[in-house]
Amino acid sequence: MLKDNKIWIANNEAGDNIFLLPKMANRHGLIAGATGTGKTITLKVLAESFSDLGVPVFLADVKGDLSGMVLEGADSEDMQKRIRRFGLDEAGFKYQRYPATFWDVFGSRGIPLRTTVSEMGPLLLSRILGLNDLQRDILSIAFKIADDNELLLIDTKDLKAILNYISENNKEFAAEYGNISKVSVAAIMRAIVSLEIAGGEKFFFEPALNIRDWFCTGTDGKGMINILDSTSLINNGTLYATFLLWMMSELFETLPEVGDLDKPKMVFFFDEAHLLFKDMPKTLMDKIEQVVKLIRSKGVGIYFVTQNPRDIPDGVLAQLGNKVQHALHAYTPSDMKAVRAAADSFRENPAFKTAEVIEALGTGEAVCSFLDETGTPTVCEKVKILPPQSKMGGIDDDLRQREIKGSVLYSKYFEPHDPDSAYEFLERKGIADAQEAERLKAEAEEAKQKAKEEAAAAKALEKEKAAAERKKKQAMKSVGNSVAGTVGREVGKSVGGTFGKFGKTLGGNLGASLGRGLLSTLFKS
Repeated sequence: MLKDNKIWIANNEAGDNIFLLPKMANRHGLIAGATGTGKTITLKVLAESFSDLGVPVFLADVKGDLSGMVLEGADSEDMQKRIRRFGLDEAGFKYQRYPATFWDVFGSRGIPLRTTVSEMGPLLLSRILGLNDLQRDILSIAFKIADDNELLLIDTKDLKAILNYISENNKEFAAEYGNISKVSVAAIMRAIVSLEIAGGEKFFFEPALNIRDWFCTGTDGKGMINILDSTSLINNGTLYATFLLWMMSELFETLPEVGDLDKPKMVFFFDEAHLLFKDMPKTLMDKIEQVVKLIRSKGVGIYFVTQNPRDIPDGVLAQLGNKVQHALHAYTPSDMKAVRAAADSFRENPAFKTAEVIEALGTGEAVCSFLDETGTPTVCEKVKILPPQSKMGGIDDDLRQREIKGSVLYSKYFEPHDPDSAYEFLERKGIADAQEAERLKAEAEEAKQKAKEEAAAAKALEKEKAAAERKKKQAMKSVGNSVAGTVGREVGKSVGGTFGKFGKTLGGNLGASLGRGLLSTLFKS
């Protein structure tokens, strides 16, 4: 509720109005308290007020009871009593609906809300997958290799494709990127498959959210309230928390510096905030603390909603200037310590003991402190929170679907798109490599066969030459025998003739035999 351009959120016990100054709203805040103490009502009152200021809002609807913002609140006797008690009728209180856009990571109860593997980055993705330090380093190497080779990592199949490629070629990458264990890669692959089974494959896809689309107003000038349906998402606390952390980081990296403004550019409410910081590695915690500290200069206010202030790390809690503390119940020494810690985070009011008041608060009551004009926390006050102007509770599925399809962003984000990315590139590369291997194998077989045929032809030619040589020698030997025999016979006859007719015959035979023997010896040599 607005009054004098300030956010009127509650009245103290004296009936004085308690305000949150719009120009201090980007100094962040905390809404804490046990279950059933009124945190959701406080969140709704603040979200409606920011919307009235024309400031877009994002909030996570964990229980499904924030969707009623699209309907006017219902009058009742109890509401009339509250209106009179706060003097709201004189301030122009009226039941009204607020412009809202419904989102859902799984795409069933809102416009599909997606991002890409590349935009999530290895640090946040490692947290979703529950990787150890070594596995996180290997995942970072996979991102680096994809970046060096200009490969887009859009969805989980892209990530699995690049990991498989690295595993199969790990020796080739070792020199430049270090040793990459196939066992560690296999562990990462199993974690990715588990994420896909949990619905993560729907989250990593195109078209990815352009977070600037949230910086808009309705037709009446009210800030758009972006409601993330988290009734199913909250079952996977790590995915829910990591998505919120990604969104915060995306805002920080996307938005320009604007300094101090009269009102925020956008306000985020993170319900079940304890999930954001559960089991968070130090490197990621340092990054989140930095984002929370610096994002206010970009005109963004972040409000954490949780049961106990101890759920928020000290480095983050120190950045939260606006606080609303609902009741905390102390049944154990640990609970009493938590109450005292919550009380100590406020600037003390001399009129009461803060810890005792926090324990005794009723539903809809709170202890609160907001930053004043100078940025100094005010003395804490015990207050009653104003009622919301929109419907309390959820809406039916038919109305939800009409609201979803009536959004101007529905056509932009509803249909998924699978662009040409790492999976497709590596699949083509695998086919091309296989074809090249087949070609080289065929060429090798062909060369082998050709060499075999050439060897056989050479061997046959050698055999032919040897046969021809033998035939030639045989012919020469035959001719030589005939010639030698004839010559020897004639010589023998001539010599033997001097001894008479018998000598002539014997000399011819001996001469022929000697002639052939001599020629045979010459051919052999």
